[in-house]
Amino acid sequence: QDAFVAFHVDKRLVSKYLKPLQIGELAPDEPNVEPTKNKMLVEDFRELRATVEKMGLLKPNQLFFFLHLIHILLLDAAAWLILFYFGTSLIPFIASLVVLTVSQIQASWLQHDLGHLSVFRTIKWNHLLHKFVMCHLIGASAKWWTLLHSQHHAKPNCFRKDPDIDMHPFLFTLGKKFSVELGIKKKKYMPYNHQHKYFFITLPPLLFPTYFHCHTFYIAYTKRYWADLAWMLSFYIRFFFMYGSLLGIKSLLAYYFIFRMLESSWFVWVSQMNHIPMDIYYDKNLDWVSTQLQATCNVEQSLFNDWFTGHLNFQIEHHLFPTMPRHNYWKVAPLVKSLCAKHGIEYQCKPLLTAFADIVHSLKNSGELWLDAYLHK
Repeated sequence: QDAFVAFHVDKRLVSKYLKPLQIGELAPDEPNVEPTKNKMLVEDFRELRATVEKMGLLKPNQLFFFLHLIHILLLDAAAWLILFYFGTSLIPFIASLVVLTVSQIQASWLQHDLGHLSVFRTIKWNHLLHKFVMCHLIGASAKWWTLLHSQHHAKPNCFRKDPDIDMHPFLFTLGKKFSVELGIKKKKYMPYNHQHKYFFITLPPLLFPTYFHCHTFYIAYTKRYWADLAWMLSFYIRFFFMYGSLLGIKSLLAYYFIFRMLESSWFVWVSQMNHIPMDIYYDKNLDWVSTQLQATCNVEQSLFNDWFTGHLNFQIEHHLFPTMPRHNYWKVAPLVKSLCAKHGIEYQCKPLLTAFADIVHSLKNSGELWLDAYLHK
């Protein structure tokens, strides 16, 4: 199936593990596409996939990723050197925070590439460097991220299948249909009609320093990801040794919490601009392309947008080809647009600031729909 092909780099290896589970072959007269899926779209996408492979767009440019890693490490070192050479007064303190935040968020984009196995041709090297970047440079579990993010890619914006929208309905009400349903059922966990306002002071600044911070350790411990925990411990030893020698305990804790808040804000705005404004509902068991396109949109390309978002401005291409190296998204984008145009599928692409504003607009609209249904139904 298309999801299987999309996720796995070494298909022969995975097929070997799946072989014992095979129970038979479809009879010649049986359909090979489920009724809920667009057969012509499935066939055309598989032709596109074959074209992508022939063009070599799934092969990584390792120099690109090497230079990206170098700029992360240089920024990481610069954050400490600023405090070391210029002292810990307000201006160097803020400058160091900004530099470390940039380093951390760019490391987040790189670990995303490694987690999708798009940096090296061998799975082993992707996994090894993933642990170094995610665990040692960032301080989170690589396996924790893979566990959650794989579910997101398989069923984006599908309630109870995509962990990225688990905030519904406890913190926010998401999607038009869900908002109306909550209102009709008289459910009110939060004042949803004000969610577009409290969004600014909840999810962006607090996702990393609160929920993610605890959840990554909880999952790593309960699932016994001991190697990840050891790598994560190395981050905290390095951080508190390097910065603890320059800052007092109160300043050190403030420094740590502030850069996590800044990193979290950057990450949330970028990651949610492609999904929250899109359709959010239960799984409809659609074909691979339809599932991804109804839940994703793009942001216009520019050198700044590519760097700022880690190429997640090409969210559509990334979701269709999750193992594709990010430097090739722009090459496949015209082919994806043609496929969408042929089948009458909307291919959304927005300016960056419009994409940010659409997060707030979608939350406001959902809250108003909930309130209307809550008061009048």
